[in-house]
Formats: sequence, C-alpha cells, structure tokens
Amino acid sequence: MAQQNTGLGIWLMVLTTFVFAMQDGLSRHLAGEYNTMMVVMIRYWFFAAFVMAIAKRKAGGLRAAAQSHTPWLQAFRGALLVVEINTMVIGFVYLGLVESHAVFAAYPLLIAALSGPVLGEHVGWRRWAAIGVGFVGVIIILQPSGGVFSPYAAIPLGAALMFALYGLLTRYVARHDTAATSFFYTGTVGAVTATLIGMWFWQPMTAPDWGWMALLCVTGALGHYTLIRCYEVAEASAVQPFAYLQLVFASALGIAVFGESIRANVALGAGLIVAAGLFTLWRARQTE
Repeated sequence: MAQQNTGLGIWLMVLTTFVFAMQDGLSRHLAGEYNTMMVVMIRYWFFAAFVMAIAKRKAGGLRAAAQSHTPWLQAFRGALLVVEINTMVIGFVYLGLVESHAVFAAYPLLIAALSGPVLGEHVGWRRWAAIGVGFVGVIIILQPSGGVFSPYAAIPLGAALMFALYGLLTRYVARHDTAATSFFYTGTVGAVTATLIGMWFWQPMTAPDWGWMALLCVTGALGHYTLIRCYEVAEASAVQPFAYLQLVFASALGIAVFGESIRANVALGAGLIVAAGLFTLWRARQTE
C-alpha cells in the first residue's frame, strides 16, 4: 500500500484532467477527419496493450487479472465504456468541447441519483436537492425554449448517462473483484468491442494524422497511469473534486484551438452543475 499523500494526489488529479482534456482535443480533431469508430478502435488497441503490460507485472500475471467473480458484468462494463467514448467523441465533433463537457459534467449527479436503485445506497434529501439544482443547470445549458436548442445536445447527455452507469457498475463489481481485474476487463473487452465496431469503418490516414493518433494513444495510457497513481497515494474523496478541472481545460482548448465560444447560459448552467456536484461529493464524504 502506497503511503498516503493528499497533496501529491491532488497534483496527479490535476495532471490527469489536463492529459484527458488534451486527449479529447486530439479525438475531436481526428474524428473530424476520419470515422469516429475507427479512431476509438485504434486508441483501444494501444490501451489494451498498456493494460496487459501492467497486468503482467503484478503478482499472478494475466491469469490473476482475468479472474473475476462477475465476468459477464465486467465484460458489459468494458463494452459500455466503448459505446460511451464513441458517443462522447461524436458530441465533440457536432457540439464542440465546451458544450459537450458542460453537459457531461452532470455525470456525478446521475451517479448519485442512481446509486439508490442500482446499489441500494441511501441518498438523503440534501443530495437530492443538489441533484435537482444540477439538472436545472443542464436545462439552462440546453435552453429547450430559447430557440437555440440543438438536438446534438442529447449526445453528451446520453454519454453522461452511460458513464454514470459504468461508474455504478464499477463500484458494484469492486465488492468482489480487485481494481486490477476491473482495469484488465476495461482494456481487453473494450478493445475487442471497439474492433468489432470500428473494423467496418477503416479509412487510410495521412502521415501527420498518424502522428496525432500516436499522441492520442500515448495520452490515453498516460492519463490512466496518472489516475491509477493518484488513487494509490490519496483517497478518492479528497481528489475527486479536482476532476472538474477537465471541464476548464477542455473548454480552454476548445476556445483556443477550435475557435469555440462560451455562451452565457452554458457558463451559468455549468456553474450550477459543478457546484451541485461538489456538494454531493462533500455530503457523501460527511456520511461515510
């Protein structure tokens, strides 16, 4: 067990969110030029190799990592994440990084709302009130009666719902399986699923874009490595609030590189979502 170091854990989480934001920017660029399914497939090949390399280094190797009490549920988790990533990247292309991440930021609230029926956890009235405030923020972003609502806004909302379910299933399988086993299934089953989907959409890539693809693969592995290290040295509840920085970094990238802008309703709605999410995290920590 690594020695607990909350300060280091916070800096690792900040680094992780920055790396993942860069990954989102690379995904947006590549998916704008090539089929999204192919981009995600190639990214997952590298990710699976990274996961298997880590598993080999641990006691028991690949055989130990593959041992699960709930293999079918683990496999479903891995496949679900592939669909979620494909959906989110499509959102980047059609809606942009800023608005996609603003809506996607609601996923911790969805986890809190669904933790009762899915995991049997108790959610008190304060957290339900915060969840309600967060979803008011989502409605403000979507502006269904403001004349500028885009049906594409449903894409990151669907991705947030899938990622929330993925997070809940991860917590459920953690009751019986190790984190190493969950990580192994995420990478290997994910790679198989991504290949079954993406192999039908292969397109030739230019040499410069192969360079961007290589960078996408590296940032994916680096982000997961720093996240693992983050949770090794600090409690999840201490560092999780800093995960919202991905919204900040991705928005800055969207504005600086892709010429996006932040509409007033998006800023207000995202602010409400983040505030509500931070409150639910704080309440969850208080009731532990």
